[in-house]
Amino acid sequence: MTIKRLSLIKKSLNNNGMKKKAFSLFSALILLFAVSSCYTLEYTVGKGAQTGVETKGKNHFLIYGLAPLSSTSPVELAGDAKDYTVVVQHSFIDGLLASITFGIYTPTTTKVIK
Repeated sequence: MTIKRLSLIKKSLNNNGMKKKAFSLFSALILLFAVSSCYTLEYTVGKGAQTGVETKGKNHFLIYGLAPLSSTSPVELAGDAKDYTVVVQHSFIDGLLASITFGIYTPTTTKVIK
């Protein structure tokens, strides 16, 4: 084999290795972004949930949550209850909508448990 031929084979092997590394890095980044947006915020008012009755509402945001369009008030969802638990989270559907719109529209769900 000539030296030129050996160097071409070596370059070909290096390019394949670089493609695998780039694919692995790209896959890791996609996975990182896919799971990093899930969060749950929970807080208790008074003694917390007593009866287990749930009320849900949607919050609508733009640009990864930077610009609020409308938010649900936990006090309004609780009604006349003095003791309740509030859970604000990204549901699966919320995350799916945020992924489809590339973060332009990012809803969350507010749940009040009385």
